[in-house]
Amino acid sequence: MRALLVEDDAAIAEFVVRGLREAGFAVDHAADGEAGLTSALGRPYDVAIVDLMLPKRDGLSLIDELRRRGVTTPVLILSARRSVDDRVRGLQAGGDDYLTKPFAFAELLARVQALVRRATRAPEPTTLTVDDLTLDLLSRRVSRGGKPLDLRPREFALLEYLMRNPGRVVSKTMILSHVWDYNFDPQTNVVDVLVSRLREKIDRPFDKKLLHTVRGVGYVLRP
Repeated sequence: MRALLVEDDAAIAEFVVRGLREAGFAVDHAADGEAGLTSALGRPYDVAIVDLMLPKRDGLSLIDELRRRGVTTPVLILSARRSVDDRVRGLQAGGDDYLTKPFAFAELLARVQALVRRATRAPEPTTLTVDDLTLDLLSRRVSRGGKPLDLRPREFALLEYLMRNPGRVVSKTMILSHVWDYNFDPQTNVVDVLVSRLREKIDRPFDKKLLHTVRGVGYVLRP
């Protein structure tokens, strides 16, 4: 899947681009509205993420021009504006969803994936299963071998991310991008602590171990 990010804040852009690429997207970045319009008209994208406050051409004008020219790419609007009127204007201009800053990357990714699913009509699973480990996305219940497991919210978020990528090694940066927001300090050992807590709950009481450390690379949930 290919995504276009139109964002002039360098720190936010770097974080979002890195996170989307680690989630499997090919990402192009434009730092102003005119460059974003040129990119969006020059090649097809599965989704566009557009900030409203942009140099050269604002986000609403960009989206309106795309729709006027018949470009139907789903658009997620990013903005520090939180009022209902601002959200309504963004959606009326042709945006498909609206996310206010600051935001957690996990929410941005979920919204991007929802827009892509809606455009492709791909169904979203309600249950994730790896070996005898099951996670219900609707009830937010987790069990292994039929035994219920009690997870805290971030433990649940980490497990969901790992279960959506079974057999794939995910780095600490990828985990930070999906479980914490972009303002989080990546220099701490929070990922190691969270993985350790999760391992205690999903692996320690069982003979077969599912959560593995790949030294120097990251972690993998392997059936």
